[in-house]
Amino acid sequence: MAEETLRVIARIKARPEKIEELRALLSGLVEPTRAEPGCLRYELLHNLTDPSYFTFVEEWRDDSALESHFNTGHVKGALARFQELAAEPLDLRRYRAVA
Repeated sequence: MAEETLRVIARIKARPEKIEELRALLSGLVEPTRAEPGCLRYELLHNLTDPSYFTFVEEWRDDSALESHFNTGHVKGALARFQELAAEPLDLRRYRAVA
């Protein structure tokens, strides 16, 4: 049931000189993540007004599917490079649909 799924919005701001490098890193997460059990939706958006911002729009079967996602090799590898590429801490927000 869609109302019970977990929705996630993850916003990432690149360092100005690292925009393309971060874009490549984040783009590399899309296909392996979409293949994960429990991943219902996983999109990477690039802000048209401020190109230093990227946003993931995600939908997961449940909390455990998201937690498993954070323990995959591709996510751990990306997070290991995050501090060198990102200008701010990751803004990760979890939601449930209410209507």
